[in-house]
Amino acid sequence: MLALDLGVFHRKSHVIHIKEALMWSAFWITLGLLFSIVVYFGYEQHWFHLGLNPDGSAAMDPADKLVNDGKLAATKYLTGYVVEKSLSVDNIFVIAMVFSSLAVRPRYQHRVLFWGILGALIMRGVMIGIGASLVTNFHWILYVFGAFLVFTAIKMLVTDEDEGNPADNKLVAWISRRFPVTRNYHGKHFLVKADSAASREAADPDEQQQADEAVEKARSGKWMLTPLAIALVLVEVTDLIFAVDSIPAIFAITADPFLVFTSNVFAILGLRSLYFALAGMISTFRYLKPALSLILFVVGVKMLALKWIKMWLGESTNLVVLGLIFGILAVGVIASICSKKKAAD
Repeated sequence: MLALDLGVFHRKSHVIHIKEALMWSAFWITLGLLFSIVVYFGYEQHWFHLGLNPDGSAAMDPADKLVNDGKLAATKYLTGYVVEKSLSVDNIFVIAMVFSSLAVRPRYQHRVLFWGILGALIMRGVMIGIGASLVTNFHWILYVFGAFLVFTAIKMLVTDEDEGNPADNKLVAWISRRFPVTRNYHGKHFLVKADSAASREAADPDEQQQADEAVEKARSGKWMLTPLAIALVLVEVTDLIFAVDSIPAIFAITADPFLVFTSNVFAILGLRSLYFALAGMISTFRYLKPALSLILFVVGVKMLALKWIKMWLGESTNLVVLGLIFGILAVGVIASICSKKKAAD
């Protein structure tokens, strides 16, 4: 799907406007929701051995000690998808800051996000594999995850963190000291060879070529990073930081590797289009951050007190958690919109 996206639908670099972004967002969200049907029948009919141990016996989910039938697996997938999708909104704000501070041209932002998300899928796959192994072999790790999520939720709610300027990031300074970096952007390239045709490209096809002192001083044929590569590194690091919060959150819902990974994949696949749809409006949703912190708090408490919650809610536990997360998100968005309208009046 990613290859189709970049190789066919976005083969030429162009500015993605809100209308196009909203259409793609609707497509990815619909695809993510429809995949729950595949999950339902996959676990109900045990396609590709889903929900079974290697010996063919029913597999127990280490997160809640329940066997995932079609209905339960679909509910867990949807809950995980909604949690990951909602937490990705906070990620969008930081990515917008990266692009703004590094002056990344709008026509090349999709390219950075494409490769950034491809890397994010690989990193998250590794983290999920490690996490699933830990939960299976050391069940007590769930309580560590739960405590971490509650701590993160409270910290997010009570602190007003100043993200600073990503261009002044210590990682950027470290890369600049150890690797040759061009002063200017050179089209869509992440890497250029000094004295090559790519190194003589302007930042944008509609702009005049400007002299690049770093390229001129480098020996002919030397490989150099461009500022677009710096933006890509920062996007990757940003996702890694947010994954530290979101991966433990999904293990509060399920430790089934297939459900954890697919809910992450479908949430991340729509991140590019969601960025272009929301980046300019992110400041509108002033109550979204408290809503996200409350979601983290809910899944953290579920992880810590699952035994007692199941005694109270029984088999409806996962449906109640899913409904609660939807409700918290809805209240956060509606309150933000109402607040903005009231301020405008």
